[in-house]
Amino acid sequence: MNTVTRSQAMPWVLIICGSLIAMITFGPRSAMGFFAHPLLQDPNLAATHWTRETFGLTLAIQNLFWGLGQPFFGAMGDKYGTAKVLMASAALYAAGLLLMAYPLIASNPENALFLHLGGGVLCGLGVAAGSFSVILSSFARNVTPAQRSMAFGIATAAGSAGMMVFAPLTVGLIASVGWQGALIFMAGLMALIPFLAIALRGNSSSGTQSAVQFQQTAGEAMREAFAHKSYLLLTSGFFVCGFQVAFITAHFPAYLLDIGIPAWVGGVAMLLIGGFNIIGSLAAGYIGQRYSKPWFLALIYIGRSIAVTLFLLLPITPASVIIFAAVMGLLWLSTVPPTNGLVAIMFGTRHLGLLGGIVFLSHQIGSFLGVWLGGYLFVHFGTYDPVWWIGVALGIFAAIVHIPIKEAIVPGRPAMMPAE
Repeated sequence: MNTVTRSQAMPWVLIICGSLIAMITFGPRSAMGFFAHPLLQDPNLAATHWTRETFGLTLAIQNLFWGLGQPFFGAMGDKYGTAKVLMASAALYAAGLLLMAYPLIASNPENALFLHLGGGVLCGLGVAAGSFSVILSSFARNVTPAQRSMAFGIATAAGSAGMMVFAPLTVGLIASVGWQGALIFMAGLMALIPFLAIALRGNSSSGTQSAVQFQQTAGEAMREAFAHKSYLLLTSGFFVCGFQVAFITAHFPAYLLDIGIPAWVGGVAMLLIGGFNIIGSLAAGYIGQRYSKPWFLALIYIGRSIAVTLFLLLPITPASVIIFAAVMGLLWLSTVPPTNGLVAIMFGTRHLGLLGGIVFLSHQIGSFLGVWLGGYLFVHFGTYDPVWWIGVALGIFAAIVHIPIKEAIVPGRPAMMPAE
């Protein structure tokens, strides 16, 4: 059997193109929170009587369908090729953004059906088809196990860069061309994805790592995964990541405005989260290559809980918002490289899109609850504080469940790949 050595060169064309796609798909959805105020205050939509709960439900649906689509698109990428799935992502995403820009197709102006369909269902499926689980599966098939964590970190950092770029871009576009024009511009950017996707063509039977894959069907892979304690713990912990980051992404800009913090501070905060997220993601790739991934994840989650607790208990000022954003940025998507790395170590890369997608489904169920509860509890209590404290408690839970996770190939399977 031919094995791949650690000296194999990194496939930089594939990594750069995949990272650019991650930037394009992650950027717009991370900036959705900036559309809440202008959309709900648009005089043309005054007859709708839509509230922040309405908008929050749209983003919650988006996160839910992002999660529901993840295992499906991951499995499609494993079987039919990553490039085809990414091209579907561009079409779904663009259609969703355009429909979100013109939500009053229904005859009843209070009916938010098309807002939920465009910004929720179609955008969610578009992100699912072009998100980390699909892209990282392609990376995993073409880099050695020793390179995998760093490659994952680069792609995650690119998604963070998308957040960093799209936060100020969205604020500027809304100010200059309006919220509808901003959504149309983002829809146009999706046309770049099919050209970049060419570099990621190939399925689970291709790539430099195909010779060392464990051969099994998708059904066998799922049965093996759901019988593995460490996989179940990892999946439950990633739920918390989704709850925390989705709530902040969707509601943080509005939260700051509600407590009297200027709008520019919210833009800078989201910019800093994206910027420090790049550092955190690259660092996570480096650390995950050298130290225990489960313990590293536990530290990330407990760090988030500490950061939120201090932010809420201390006086909230523009300076404290900026410090909080920088700290959360370091911890934002730093969970992604070690989480996907653990799935790859446990089960290999043949069904990584599917199994990683199932883990990410848990993340997006958490995202749905974080976004929806943010809007729901705000309407009923007039404050976001209950959701902040729920996130703190969940962070402690996630830290605890990651400690017993075993960073090893599932028992009974032959070691067909070099150890990471």
